[in-house]
Amino acid sequence: MSRSPMAAREERRPPRKGRGGECPQLLWLVAVEELRTGGVVPSAASASQPWRLDCEVNRKNIDKLIEEAWQIEQHEARKAGALGFMARSLAIATMPHRKVAGNEYKRTNGSFSLSMLAPSDVGLPFGSVPRLLMTWLTTDALRTKEREIVLGPSLSDFMRKMKIAPTGGEWGSITRLRDQMERLFACSIHGIWRDEKRSKISNFVVAEDADLWWDPKSPEEAALWRSTVLLGEKFFKEIVEHPVPIDLRAVQAIRRSPLAIDIYIWLTYRMSFLREDMEISWPGLQLQFGAGYPMTPQGERNFRKAFRRELKKALFVYQPDPPRVEDTSEYLLIRPSRTHIISAKS
Repeated sequence: MSRSPMAAREERRPPRKGRGGECPQLLWLVAVEELRTGGVVPSAASASQPWRLDCEVNRKNIDKLIEEAWQIEQHEARKAGALGFMARSLAIATMPHRKVAGNEYKRTNGSFSLSMLAPSDVGLPFGSVPRLLMTWLTTDALRTKEREIVLGPSLSDFMRKMKIAPTGGEWGSITRLRDQMERLFACSIHGIWRDEKRSKISNFVVAEDADLWWDPKSPEEAALWRSTVLLGEKFFKEIVEHPVPIDLRAVQAIRRSPLAIDIYIWLTYRMSFLREDMEISWPGLQLQFGAGYPMTPQGERNFRKAFRRELKKALFVYQPDPPRVEDTSEYLLIRPSRTHIISAKS
């Protein structure tokens, strides 16, 4: 029986000993096979106690996901030129996953709550595109140390930077990107931290000004004037002082799922400071990630199913050392593990 080129390459990889003596090569091969067959993905915690999820991954994109995860494991983000960043506030709480009614949106994570407000005739940002925009803007601001971000001479040029293929029409990527940019740049964000003795409120906008000169009908044509975004002063200060490092390849690999992106960024942020086991109830996770799921028994069941499915993808691209996560009927247990991006000083 002939082997696929990918399978042959998997077998040529030299065995490596990982945390606790397990062989990551073995875990990788098991994960690849089980992703392809709709099985389970083992955790890096123990080869004898695989982490089980009763959910499936869309097989249409499995080979691509496997290839991208392989590249992530082989080359650390800095060396691969794939080091990116996300704003801390949006690693703690998240944007809408899909279009929501009204112009106000709220998520809660423990003592922190995040609210977004948008003009009623513009609407709130939602889906994967504003998340990709946020990672690109945050990364570029950290690179240049400037509030003003130059987006590019043409719309197609900017879309290539974002790794979005330009497509036209009412439902094409050009229309969708332009719409989500307007939504993101027009909204305001409000963060509130509360405990028994103190309340801390922080209000900011992503963009203080945005000047978009591109013609969607001629995406390749260079505009007469530069398209720019002037980041809000408080937002710029937040991302410069408290950036969350991420691997842009991981985000691109799971870009079709805003929930998987949120879980990946949240995990790498959490693992940067988690020092002891942490149990997070399913209702608590739903308040943080479960936009669009009602707080009812059926809503919680639907959220659990979706979260487990997308967690599976997030863990798979979190190579080479995925976090140790255990799933129970009452809570998600996360154990101290390596953050995905190790400090350059380490």
